[in-house]
Amino acid sequence: MSPASTGASATMDAVTPAASSDSAPDSRMAPGGPGYRRMSFALFLAGVATFALLYSTQALLPLISGEFGVAASEASWTVAAATGGLALFVLPMSALSERFGRRTVMTASLAVAVGVGLLVPFAPSIGTLVVLRAVQGAALAGLPASATAYLAEEVRPKALVTAIGLFVAGNSVGGMSGRVITGWVAQEWGWRVAVGVIGAVAVACAVAFRLLLPAPRHFSAGSLRPRVLLDTVRGHLADPLLRRLYAIGALFMTVFGGVYTVIGYRLTEAPFSLPQGIVGSIFLVYLVGTVSASTAGRLMGRLGRRGALYLAGGTTAAGLLLSLVPSLPLVLLGLVLITAGFFAGHAVASSAVSRTAQHGRAQASALYQSAYYIGSSAGSTVGATAFHAGGWAGTVAVGVLAVLGVVAITVLGSRAARVAARREPVPAH
Repeated sequence: MSPASTGASATMDAVTPAASSDSAPDSRMAPGGPGYRRMSFALFLAGVATFALLYSTQALLPLISGEFGVAASEASWTVAAATGGLALFVLPMSALSERFGRRTVMTASLAVAVGVGLLVPFAPSIGTLVVLRAVQGAALAGLPASATAYLAEEVRPKALVTAIGLFVAGNSVGGMSGRVITGWVAQEWGWRVAVGVIGAVAVACAVAFRLLLPAPRHFSAGSLRPRVLLDTVRGHLADPLLRRLYAIGALFMTVFGGVYTVIGYRLTEAPFSLPQGIVGSIFLVYLVGTVSASTAGRLMGRLGRRGALYLAGGTTAAGLLLSLVPSLPLVLLGLVLITAGFFAGHAVASSAVSRTAQHGRAQASALYQSAYYIGSSAGSTVGATAFHAGGWAGTVAVGVLAVLGVVAITVLGSRAARVAARREPVPAH
């Protein structure tokens, strides 16, 4: 996943490390220096735990539906509640980390999330399960809200991109392996044992994280100052370009959330009738997204931001339409195209947010993360409802409409840019 798809950029600019003077050595961590390897591994484990927990039920929805006797639209709330909780609490957690410290907030967030994770296997009803997942998602919001701020304060600038890359790698590994592991475990022992295994893995990751992460040496506590935070948020929401970028991120994630929430139902039913373990392994397709996200910068260099968004949207739409064919190889190829298009478009939009915001970039990125996870929640619920009403074609229709929304917003942005260019005064010669 890209930094923005996992939440890693949410607080990238929350703190600008103080520049060291010419006479004083830089005491921040660097590769090969004291504490750097421990710090990198600790945050990698935090990323694994975060995204393994966040999406732990996504590959298990057919089994959850079967046990509780509910439709896909109801079972999908076990995913939507978690991502929705994270979306709502990213900004508040970011503010708390400014006051109480990054390590403190990350530790508390993981402790609550893994504690809830150990309760999830014992949920007696679908309603209880959804509530537990919502609490878990809200707790996990403290990780993307604090991790990169910790790195910005404690790591030398030249090593910062590499350090953040390791945290993002943990996000990707956790998100992918959590789904794969639960799929194979659930095939043998059921979904409750599967989410219990993920909970146990997360406990081990959380304990190791707390033991390994070096104590912060460069954090300076600030006040919560909610009025300042609200003023900054209002300023970002008043910016037309930022609003468009937030909407694009939400729409792309609506497609992605809907497809991967429902795909398990499609593949376990006729004509495919795949076992749960194989369905869980479908999430290995995420590796395609890692590649497409990493090439988004080159795409923008050749096509510009809007051209790259058009290409990403077209690739996603092509994958959606291809997945309608009742052939397993073509469905898998469709998933590859959907994943590649989503990650590329998401990377383009999220990086544009950081470049567009001239102040309060942490809050600008956090707002993007909120929109992103709201899109995930919407995609999970709307996509599942459409599947219940019209089968896979209904889910595809929702995705195509979301892609058309991306195209329409991009076209409006192009027109707004042309109007603004015409209004610029011609310089006198």
